[in-house]
Amino acid sequence: MTILLFGVSNVGKTTIGENLAQRLGYLFYDLDEEVKNHYDTTLGEFVKMGTLNERDQKRGLLIGKIMENTLDKVLAIPPIYYNSNFDQYISKKDVIAIELQDSPENIFKHLVFSDENDGIYKDDEYKNLHKKYFISEIKKDMACYKSSFSKVKNKFHMNNDSVEIVIQRIIKDYNLTAE
Repeated sequence: MTILLFGVSNVGKTTIGENLAQRLGYLFYDLDEEVKNHYDTTLGEFVKMGTLNERDQKRGLLIGKIMENTLDKVLAIPPIYYNSNFDQYISKKDVIAIELQDSPENIFKHLVFSDENDGIYKDDEYKNLHKKYFISEIKKDMACYKSSFSKVKNKFHMNNDSVEIVIQRIIKDYNLTAE
């Protein structure tokens, strides 16, 4: 079984994916980490490589390599604009593709930043000072990727629930069991 987790930035794909994989005894892959390792780059450098379509194609190739692994896995996939780079996988028999969704305000609560070396850090003072801007940007991302995620039929509303509750709900809603 493969579980593909889609969603906008900061919705919780990595956190939910890691914890879900651990609970189920599955492997976990974070496509951002795979990009950094495979292309020996930071995400900041990667977004400067070629066009958006070329970057999405590179991500799509890595998704394909991960999908070749027949072991049970969870894969957190960052926003990909050109869904042709992932749509061949979402309809496979042994794949559950889920778009994680939440309100812009709830996503904002979990907003973190990264430095030039992809180190994650919090800056709540700065974040709260620019709250209107960040919520506006989250709304733009949601609108931008809506069509990309349109083929992902499973829409999972997280409702700002805790990680544990979200995982329990996903396991129940999709009839998942640990192997």
